Amino acid sequence: MKVLLIVVVILLIVILSVAWFLAGFTMTGNRQTIDEALSWQSDHYDTGFYDDLEKSDYTVESAEGYLLHVQFLKNPVPQGEYVIISHGYTDNHIGSLKYVPTYLKLGFHCIIYDLRGHGENATTFTTYGILEARDLDALIKNTRTRYKDIAKLGLHGESLGAATTITAMQYKPEIDFAVADCGFSDIENVLRGGYQSAHMPSFLFEIADMGARLRFHYSLKQMRPIDALDENEIPVLFLHGAEDAFILPENSKRMHERTKGVSEIHMIEHAGHAESVLTDPEGYAAYVDSFLRTLGVIE
Repeated sequence: MKVLLIVVVILLIVILSVAWFLAGFTMTGNRQTIDEALSWQSDHYDTGFYDDLEKSDYTVESAEGYLLHVQFLKNPVPQGEYVIISHGYTDNHIGSLKYVPTYLKLGFHCIIYDLRGHGENATTFTTYGILEARDLDALIKNTRTRYKDIAKLGLHGESLGAATTITAMQYKPEIDFAVADCGFSDIENVLRGGYQSAHMPSFLFEIADMGARLRFHYSLKQMRPIDALDENEIPVLFLHGAEDAFILPENSKRMHERTKGVSEIHMIEHAGHAESVLTDPEGYAAYVDSFLRTLGVIE
């Protein structure tokens, strides 16, 4: 009986240790520095335009006093349109630069920022849309207050940034459109798929979820951007790399079908995860341009 008890205790310790590790790995992954992000971006496309833009840096206070580091990129030929761009997991505001030329050509001012726990923000864990969406909602409200000439305001997000954009729809933000690129409908399907791809049992998700609840007091099962779309009437353009093996295209398809409002969906051929705008920049820009013209956001 004593031996059995020892075995049970050891087993529990092992399970809890694995749960703690998986939660940390999932929610506090290694983040890129600003310099690392700029180096990566510059290696994959011409970022020279960034140096020539007029910029201003500021912070925005979100829930419970958390500060977001924000950068405003002024369009040389402004027309009163603004877009807030949200980057992906482990990246920072520099990762949003790849989308800036598309919007500059359409007359938009661009607002890029570091998601919580990323870039210049204070270190903390990621909740895959839950707290990030509250941050984005605070940034939207700040933008409306800060810039008095706003004619149209939209959102654009990549991966985690797309999930954040979609989750923010539950707050019914005062925006005119959203573009969601390679976002996940729920983090559970992504993690289970990741375990399977690594030839690991998918039930590890249950252990990771337990660890997340114990360590960070959030359940991975609650991280479901798609649930924010049931009453959403804000127009959404869904874009996804057809060859995305990390966040499968079905995620965008499910959200496109779920949203209550106007939406379009396009798959970018030959593009992997978060590669669409780099794989086919002209086609990508054309989808955004057409969608915004259809809505009357631009003429």
